[in-house]
Amino acid sequence: QVQLVESGGGLVQPGGSLRLSCTASGSIHSINSMAWFRQAPGKRRDFVATIIDGGSTVYADSVKGRFAISRDNAKNTVYLQMNSLKPEDTAVYYCNFLVTLTTTLRQVDYWGQGTQVTVSS
Repeated sequence: QVQLVESGGGLVQPGGSLRLSCTASGSIHSINSMAWFRQAPGKRRDFVATIIDGGSTVYADSVKGRFAISRDNAKNTVYLQMNSLKPEDTAVYYCNFLVTLTTTLRQVDYWGQGTQVTVSS
């Protein structure tokens, strides 16, 4: 009923920047929250950042001051601007939306397909 499509991953040198985006489409009444998670090889999926409908943001300590999450409600899109990237930021990044569906008015969690970010010289 809802699809999330991510883009923007790639290979970047330490200290560089990348911008991820994730756009939702489908039976969307409203999007209550948007978030980014990441999963490094052999590790669990960890929280990175979230932005709620009112615009408030929360970041993991490991990315505070380097990453910035933002949203464009008109486009059902969330962005993650990543600056001062470090090798330990290497992971598959997933977007996560909490969506109220138009069909049922129920809130459902959706995940993007993941995009690889590799930080290496």
